[in-house]
Amino acid sequence: MAVAHFFGLKCPLLFVYYDVPFYAYQDKIISFAVVAYICLFVNAALDRSAVPAAIVALGVTVLGLSAVNSSDALEAVLDGRSTIVYWVQTGLIALYFILLVVLHAAGKRVSQSDE
Repeated sequence: MAVAHFFGLKCPLLFVYYDVPFYAYQDKIISFAVVAYICLFVNAALDRSAVPAAIVALGVTVLGLSAVNSSDALEAVLDGRSTIVYWVQTGLIALYFILLVVLHAAGKRVSQSDE
């Protein structure tokens, strides 16, 4: 995702809003912000205590994308096109969020029963 944004490779899933007008500098900023997610999730993979922060960040992302998908600003640049493709991608990210919540909760139960 970071590479796609840095080089402007607009393809769905790597670029949620792949077919709307943009400024190249915005994509460069997003590419660097994605690196923060990479660091957060790598840290969570290495240290279980960081998992809740990664899950919260992903949840906020789903909420943010949902707000954008519902916004008048997005509607204004779509010229009557549907937002369904953005909602599908947001839904996939939400499913990933739910999966991580469930797996983290299950992992906590297993580790508590081992004590």
